[in-house]
Amino acid sequence: MSGFASTNDLADKIVSFDELGPGLYAYTAEGDPNSGIIVGPDGVIVVDAQATPAMAQDVQKRIAEVTDREVNQIILSHYHAVRVLGASGYPHAKGRIICSDVTRELIVERGQQDMDSEIGRFPRLFRGKESIPGLTWPTQTFHRRMTLWLGEREAQVIHIGRAHTMGDTVVWLPKEKVMFAGDTVEFGATPYCGDAHFTDWPATLAAIRELGPEKLVPGRGRSLLTKADVAQGLADTDAFTSTLFARVRQGVEKGWALGDIYRDTMDHMRPTYGSWVIFEHCMPFNVSRAFDEAKGLDRPRIWTAERDIEMWKSLEHGVKDGEIKR
Repeated sequence: MSGFASTNDLADKIVSFDELGPGLYAYTAEGDPNSGIIVGPDGVIVVDAQATPAMAQDVQKRIAEVTDREVNQIILSHYHAVRVLGASGYPHAKGRIICSDVTRELIVERGQQDMDSEIGRFPRLFRGKESIPGLTWPTQTFHRRMTLWLGEREAQVIHIGRAHTMGDTVVWLPKEKVMFAGDTVEFGATPYCGDAHFTDWPATLAAIRELGPEKLVPGRGRSLLTKADVAQGLADTDAFTSTLFARVRQGVEKGWALGDIYRDTMDHMRPTYGSWVIFEHCMPFNVSRAFDEAKGLDRPRIWTAERDIEMWKSLEHGVKDGEIKR
């Protein structure tokens, strides 16, 4: 797996801990996966648990700087390992892990393969992986939406639609107009689309716009603290995913092989998006999934560590016909 850009990314990132409003914070780290924090009267909710228990400890150190309340609840925006495997590092949240019913189905179906795959892709994020006891299992699921009341504060947990994954969930605080968006939205960071639903993504972003967030924490990238920043984050994510899928679909309609479509799409998108965090890492996965969806495969194929390596060799180092073996 030495080919993926992320395997050579070993430098620690600078963490920011931004206040979004009273008791509302964002933990961001220069394009690494973000976490959201909601301080309630009886404890703290963390939105996305980080990759390992060790990384969860750093989130809790930041929380301890603003409150003496413990993290007693975790909400998972989706099933990916870099978001969920740190859950065991929050001892007071044991037995209080929430996700959408669809996200739980994905953990059952492909959680172990995703864990093995992502640990191989991101060695820096998974330093301390030996402390991970296994898959993170939710203790509560919901269908479409649920509401948490934290004293007088309302937090809506919404399965907003298919985009980054089938189970994408946002946490929306309607009074404060603050949203924790998971990977439905990125900012200055390349959307990972290996498990995406490109056709549905624009409608999911439209559903977020309709709610009217004025501050938003994306899955990766800095906190968006103004209406203009939120609008840009939504527009940039929409433009990236729509442009990528349109380009790949064009190649499929021409009957091109996957390797040729990959090279064409990279050439087309690099001038605009090549400076975004993890661009080189994400694009092989993104084009592979877009190729499948353009050919009519609605449910993303499961990534395994073996499939990762095969894809990398096929796309970056060349196979005669440029196709991934099926």
